[in-house]
Amino acid sequence: MPRVARWWFDPASVWDSRFLKMSRCLERSRVDIVLRRLEELGTHCSIRSKALFIKQKLEGLSLSLQHAKEFWSDESRTNGRKESIIMNFCILPAGAWGTAVAIHLDALGENVTLVPREESQAERMRETRENEEFLAGYPLGETMTVTHEYQPALGEADVCIIAAPTKFLRNVCREIRESLAQNSSGKLKLILTLTKGVEEGTQQFPYEVIQEELPGYAVGTLSGPTFASQVAGHQPSAIVLASTLEGGEAEEIQKAMSGPALRVYRSSDLKGVSLGGSLKNVYAIASGCCDGLGLTDNAKAALLTRSLAEMHRIGTALGGETATFYGLSGMGDLVLTCNGQESRNRTFGELIATGVTIDELINERKMTVEGYKTCLGYHKLCQEKGIDAPIIEQIYETLYNGVSPKDGIERLMTRDLKAESL
Repeated sequence: MPRVARWWFDPASVWDSRFLKMSRCLERSRVDIVLRRLEELGTHCSIRSKALFIKQKLEGLSLSLQHAKEFWSDESRTNGRKESIIMNFCILPAGAWGTAVAIHLDALGENVTLVPREESQAERMRETRENEEFLAGYPLGETMTVTHEYQPALGEADVCIIAAPTKFLRNVCREIRESLAQNSSGKLKLILTLTKGVEEGTQQFPYEVIQEELPGYAVGTLSGPTFASQVAGHQPSAIVLASTLEGGEAEEIQKAMSGPALRVYRSSDLKGVSLGGSLKNVYAIASGCCDGLGLTDNAKAALLTRSLAEMHRIGTALGGETATFYGLSGMGDLVLTCNGQESRNRTFGELIATGVTIDELINERKMTVEGYKTCLGYHKLCQEKGIDAPIIEQIYETLYNGVSPKDGIERLMTRDLKAESL
């Protein structure tokens, strides 16, 4: 069973949304689309993969038509509701966050194809209808397609969502580029990343990596105060979608991704949203150090307030907009990541403060901590550009020069006094 109570999830409201979008299935059968996709695939995919792909699509079609017919038999339920268009989403790979977004979109009635890295993982997920490896306890919808083949999923996608960690993002983009070159319908409107952080070495944001590796496509990032398990569990959440799309297309995707349990806001400040999403991971390490040292409410409140001021100072100096850092991808994500028990970066800082070595956490426990490498990049950048960032300075000293968290806090508390400002 899911660890998070589903008290907010109203099945009727979510199914209403699903049925509204599935109503279009009554107007035209999607069998012709599946058959056309088979012809387009040709020899690019194995016969077995094509058969599985078609089987899942036809099964999903049968369920969709059945649900839609039942729904539309009760016209009173649809009065005043606005019809929206079903969109095709390809989500890869199938980690915790990618799976959570897939579950959310599938519950809204969108056409979702989830693409695990390995064929064996895809087979297990199809059999169990669950991602036991990365997000156990949260069932996959029966209409969701699961395949390890990029080409059939990308070929029909309106939106491609990449959920790969920063260090793997560039390679995933190259695999996508190869698949699109071999088989593309030209439908793809947006390539969206769920990745937060910066690429080691280049210090590029995820959207910049995508722009470099997949030129010619609109790009975006989805960021904000969300844990995968809570999105999969349909807990009320809000997030921001920043992209290079303009006008109607951006609104169309915003509407498709929004529902009773996840409200999506639009933004054009790609840089600012990316800055907030990466900087908060560094400050979460400091917050975890406070927890590990046994510090309580006063210390955490002071740290978060001054971290927000520092985030704003760095972010605006690097091209972000002020409003962004006081929104969901700035302050919102900072509050969640610095306090949430599911935050890997906060947990990392807490363990360091209790005496666990960084080598053990990174190399032996194989802990994924975006803030560790991100801190190194921002420390160098702030020094080069003369940006005052005392909190990042002390986190850097702890992570890379062996200064204890306790001594780092003392250094912050005994700095020269000044007037409060942003």
